Amino acid sequence: MTSHIEQSADLRLTSNIRFAVVIGSGVMGAGIAAHLANAGIRSLMLDIVPRELTSKEEAKGLTLESPEVRNRIASENRQKLLKQNPAPLATADHLNFIDVGNLEDDLERLKEADWVIEVVVERLDVKQQLFEKIAPYIREDAILSSNTSGISIEAMASVLPEGLKTRFLGTHFFNPPRYLKLLELIPTEQTARPVIDFMARFAEDRLGKGVVEAKDTPNFIGNRIGTYGLLVTFEEMLKQNASIGEMDSITGPLIGRPKSATFRTLDVVGIDTFVHVAGNVYETLDAGEEKDTFDVPTEMKTLVEKGWIGQKAGQGFYKKDGRVIQELNLHTFEYEQLKAITGPELDQIKSLPGSKAKLKGAILNKGRIGQLLWPVTAKTLVYSARLTGEISDSIVAIDDAMKWGFGWKFGPFETWDALGVEKSVARMKAEGYDVPAWIDEMLAAGHTTFYKGDQYYDQASQTYVEKTVNPKEVKLTPLAKSNGIVLENGGARLIDIGDDVVALEFTSPNNAIGVDIMQMIEQSIDLVETDFKGLVLANDGKNFCVGANLAMMLMEAEDENWYELDWIINKFQQVVQKIRYAGRPVVVAPYGMTLGGGTEISLPAARMQAALETYMGLVEVGVGLIPGGGGNVNTYRRLLEQTPKSMQNIEKAAQQTFENIAMAKVSKSAYDAKALGYHRPVDGISMNRDHLTFDAKQTVLGLADGYTAPVREKLPVVGQTGKATLELAAYEMFYGGYISEHDLKIAKKLAHVISGGDLAYGTMVDEQYFLDIEREAFLSLIGEPKSQQRMQHMLVKGKPLRN
Repeated sequence: MTSHIEQSADLRLTSNIRFAVVIGSGVMGAGIAAHLANAGIRSLMLDIVPRELTSKEEAKGLTLESPEVRNRIASENRQKLLKQNPAPLATADHLNFIDVGNLEDDLERLKEADWVIEVVVERLDVKQQLFEKIAPYIREDAILSSNTSGISIEAMASVLPEGLKTRFLGTHFFNPPRYLKLLELIPTEQTARPVIDFMARFAEDRLGKGVVEAKDTPNFIGNRIGTYGLLVTFEEMLKQNASIGEMDSITGPLIGRPKSATFRTLDVVGIDTFVHVAGNVYETLDAGEEKDTFDVPTEMKTLVEKGWIGQKAGQGFYKKDGRVIQELNLHTFEYEQLKAITGPELDQIKSLPGSKAKLKGAILNKGRIGQLLWPVTAKTLVYSARLTGEISDSIVAIDDAMKWGFGWKFGPFETWDALGVEKSVARMKAEGYDVPAWIDEMLAAGHTTFYKGDQYYDQASQTYVEKTVNPKEVKLTPLAKSNGIVLENGGARLIDIGDDVVALEFTSPNNAIGVDIMQMIEQSIDLVETDFKGLVLANDGKNFCVGANLAMMLMEAEDENWYELDWIINKFQQVVQKIRYAGRPVVVAPYGMTLGGGTEISLPAARMQAALETYMGLVEVGVGLIPGGGGNVNTYRRLLEQTPKSMQNIEKAAQQTFENIAMAKVSKSAYDAKALGYHRPVDGISMNRDHLTFDAKQTVLGLADGYTAPVREKLPVVGQTGKATLELAAYEMFYGGYISEHDLKIAKKLAHVISGGDLAYGTMVDEQYFLDIEREAFLSLIGEPKSQQRMQHMLVKGKPLRN
């Protein structure tokens, strides 16, 4: 194992990171500064001083000594953050957390920093010169790190003063920093263990990262294995005369990889970037088979020479011709019709239950799918095993790096377990693969899996050891096994999560809300009011909740079961009311897609503890409906509560509620949900999705003592005059050709509900009045043929129909 200084007598270390300096304002540096801002951390972004004036600067009469000119590079890159897609900033307001300067005038400000992170060009000499320049300005308790994708951390550290070496390490963010979870920490031999531990906990808790500790080897963990996997996929494609489209059709979701699969991923990353990363490894390896693999294929080099480097150039392995996507023929270097592997074999694999079964079925398939996937997989697994101990001491770190950095559902060793270690190793050996000796030793000792429950096989000790897990990482399925299920039905289960708090988890497909979930919410609240301190509404699936069970509602509408539909919608409304007026605190923990009914059950909760990446909105107009579970009144109430009471603010709240719902606005983050009025100032935001349930539970405990349910109050409405104003906006959209006649009908129904209908301006009404007119409008719309067409289209195509 790599040794580190456990604790030096003179080590001083900051207790918190409040202010950071980011040196280098390019895409990566600015992205890191943006993510620090998302975490509420102020930063100063520095770059070099320009040597020439622009024509605009000359026209203004500026000189090279003007501060505006000297800070131009960092300032322009800061402004670009507002235009990038996907957005690096969770809200535009976070730009205010980033200050700018330059590397000549602002060196003194490095003394203010708790953390200085270097993100300059990937050249060792440039980085070393920079470190020599800034070292005298770094505070004695501050941390210095380098964001590099592969340059030796030890080599960089060699120019640092002895006292700073213990506080220096690599911090390799993956791009884009806001969205990719992986952060590789790469210590040197002299990095103090408290520094590594502090940065790991800070990155997990504050930045929301998945942290792995890597060794100082070429490209560290993620890029080393990821690059190898991509290169052997390319090699196998050429060897078996498969096309780019064919390989991508089986190296994506079928085996638990992102939709971009192999070659779309390379186009997004940039083929030039990939060639550079592969070259990093190639230059450092001794001659042999591994070095040969990292020698980038001639075809890729040709693409770089032609400038066909992917998405940023408009063409790479793929090219879009109008609306048609074409793939590159690597023999002719011409673009042609996209190909894909199809047929009964593929359909059979896709029908297998569960992602592990699909993975195994695809890789071990006897036909063309398996012929392509098996050698790629076998080479990658064997390579990962060979590198264990070299790039990391832990197979968990290797698996996590591939999951968090490359979007793999299963890491190499998890994949190996899914295939069956004994049988796959036997096949590898029979086919001539050089399986490392430690795998043989593991199997000889009777250990036939890399993972066993919460333990993993440790190569060094040749036994199973417990995974180290952050105590804030709470998963519901293990808790259900250890603590027990309190209540359960076909759509949800109530789990004891300790400290007299229970969590209600949805188990329906896509966590869609049906009658079973509604019943479970009611039963859970009744039980919590007598036996527990509070309730968390939490899920562990890909998304929190995509809304109500659309297929069930469409079926009832097509059968004209109006009584049944009225009962379901009324039931949903009463469940939402029960959440709001529960005698114990109900805290909802949304994340990912939280749409329609998912938003409706979130709005009445005592508190919302949302993940940073929460995409929340009432999107029912997309299927020809309006919210039917109290979404209208609860959005309106939340907006009213956030402004001083006045008739002007009542009109403003009604207008924003109408716009949110009529335009199906969806938040782009939890902070954006605040701007839409869904997320209140008192509600919390968790940077780390894995800590969300823990944070929600702490919120329940904080509210539990002395908790009092809200008092039922009447709300003022804008009435007939406000309704006319809302309808006028809809008519303007209609006559401008922006919405259809059916859209107009939906908008008028929505205006009627939000305004309070035909009442006088300023009338005070109770919530049940709102719910009754909401339910009436919902039922009238679901009976419309065009609304049913929209619902059907969404179920079949997965996207809205404009009719």
